[in-house]
Amino acid sequence: MLFAVALAAVGILFGALMVLPVLFGASQFLYGGGVGSGGCVDVSRAGVQPAAAGDARAIPSNYLALYKKAGADYGIPWNVLAGIGKVETSHGTSKLPGVSSGENYAGAGGPMQFLDATFKAFGVDGNKDKEKNRYDPEDAIPSAARYLKHNGAPERMRTAIFMYNHSWDYVNLVLDWAKKYGGGDFKVVQSNGVECQDNNLPANVQGIVQRIIAFAMAQRGKRYVFGANGPDAWDCSSLLEAAYRQVGITIPPATWGQWPFGVRVEKGTEQPGDLVFFNSGPGTSSNRPGHVGMVIGPNKMIVASCSTCVPNIGVKPYKRSDWVGTTRPLARPDIKKKLAELQAQAGGPTGG
Repeated sequence: MLFAVALAAVGILFGALMVLPVLFGASQFLYGGGVGSGGCVDVSRAGVQPAAAGDARAIPSNYLALYKKAGADYGIPWNVLAGIGKVETSHGTSKLPGVSSGENYAGAGGPMQFLDATFKAFGVDGNKDKEKNRYDPEDAIPSAARYLKHNGAPERMRTAIFMYNHSWDYVNLVLDWAKKYGGGDFKVVQSNGVECQDNNLPANVQGIVQRIIAFAMAQRGKRYVFGANGPDAWDCSSLLEAAYRQVGITIPPATWGQWPFGVRVEKGTEQPGDLVFFNSGPGTSSNRPGHVGMVIGPNKMIVASCSTCVPNIGVKPYKRSDWVGTTRPLARPDIKKKLAELQAQAGGPTGG
């Protein structure tokens, strides 16, 4: 990479995380961390394609068209792709090794500087010629967009660019060029795991169910630590056990105990407050799921995912291939009785 050469090995070629785990001090920022000052991030316009500023005229016309097409196709602001292309190879015009052919000293090749293994994993046949060629900008540029998308863009853009090349100087340089190409009004979006569109609960959620969900939602942005039980970190089952406990309802503390505890409900009939289970993790199966989240709306769950997930704790879809079933703890006869007692004490509704 040109950037890595210019800064004398400050940069680490993008794609290294495909083969080596990286531990660093910025992990809370990248992978969850505390919410800190609170509030939420509006990600509704994260994928907006900005107009081209005057500086964009210096981009070769074929590259500019490819950046814009890949940006629109993948929901990545095109000028971020252009910023990467500029920093890496000056839009393919560099004469250094590994740009038009071969590899540089670290094994990267092509205008967007892919390692071969990473390109094999994320490469795109952009020109539909039935080949994926990292030296062809028609393939390399949409492949870069796909890789950014995989790493959290556009909602977590700084994180995604850091994963492309593990240097904050690199991130800042790419975004400097992105602002020049897209004009001064371009603003990068970096969600901390608390996104504004997830803040409003469904209209029919009220009473105890609302309080259960509100507690779990308030933990967004905190860390996932296996075996943790709050208040600063949780795992998947302890988060939900605590959410129910704080309204006076006791459910088992571990996923394997929570799975047989609630009343099973058919897929498609799940309601806010229900638990959704997944065949995920070591020693699990379809009859002994090892991961759990809580339904908050159609195909939305609040879940403590994992220590390297982005975010650690946040709102994610539950309709995925390893979803094995759903239970409703509030439908158990003993909990219905408890709900009636709580309702009588509170003098109001217990659920929606």
